Amino acid sequence: MNKVSVFRKEHFNAAHRLHNESLSADENARLFGRCNYPNYHGHNYDLIVQVTGEIDPVTGYVMDLKVLSDLISEQVLERFDHKNLNLDTEEFRNLNPTAENIAVVIYNRLRPFIDHTKELKIRLYETERNFVEYPG
Repeated sequence: MNKVSVFRKEHFNAAHRLHNESLSADENARLFGRCNYPNYHGHNYDLIVQVTGEIDPVTGYVMDLKVLSDLISEQVLERFDHKNLNLDTEEFRNLNPTAENIAVVIYNRLRPFIDHTKELKIRLYETERNFVEYPG
């Protein structure tokens, strides 16, 4: 069978502060720079969720994109959009909310709801020029 990838692009806004409690204030400032400012800063994140698999012979879909959109809305957007990731979410209470960690958290939130025979990949743009990709 042919494998095809389908993509869903979403957008959310969130604030965060990159900070490691085990480091001194000077070490955090040196390591994270402006991203360590104590009053946080925000990003307009672009999220691309990729699902790859065989085309279902009945539906013609790899995955119904409306279902994927609803899943992203429930598992990601409702949880992270317009939130302070450090303060408002359990996932980042003890996990530094770097783009890398955010991508892994999003993957882990979505993976249980997507058919295990399908591949899942997360691409997260923190800025227009800075992005990460997590293939699981």
